[in-house]
Amino acid sequence: MDDPAEVPYRRRPGRRRAAVSALARSALIAAGLVTVYYVLPLDGRITSGDSVVLACGLLLVVVVFWWEVRAIVTSPYPRLKAVEALATTLALFLLLFAGAYFLLEHTTPGSFSEPLTKTDSLYFTLTTFATVGYGDITARSQTGRVLTMIQMAGGLLLVGVAARILAGAVQAGLRRQGREPSDSPSRPEN
Repeated sequence: MDDPAEVPYRRRPGRRRAAVSALARSALIAAGLVTVYYVLPLDGRITSGDSVVLACGLLLVVVVFWWEVRAIVTSPYPRLKAVEALATTLALFLLLFAGAYFLLEHTTPGSFSEPLTKTDSLYFTLTTFATVGYGDITARSQTGRVLTMIQMAGGLLLVGVAARILAGAVQAGLRRQGREPSDSPSRPEN
């Protein structure tokens, strides 16, 4: 069978199937990570080791992100792989902070304007990430505010820097295949 990089773009077999597979994998990864978040027994108290766990979790997000960037460059469908990378990295990042907020509230009640369930913690994480900030849940303790500021800064980095890195990886993958990115609307995206 021909190497996907050598097959002209329009004749590439399975392009639609690859798109459906990539979207399905993205949805399954995100759903799996959310399921793990809800199943994990996070009802304990934060210890000094939990700060290390949060730092290791953030390091894991960076490692997964770089691993995904490398996979984008070598993928026959770099744009689709970038969608998967973003879904994985974003889900890990958000769920890491949701877990941290949940643990903080259970360790130091009153850290937020109301007690947080896992769903409330995820809701607060998403409203903070989306910069919507409805104001119904707010960080009240210094630790809660610092953690929220770390999430805000990380979210900005994820959206700004990570998006730029992913775009560069997609371009490198297309160049590797001899398919330079085109502004021409006659060539559909993959």
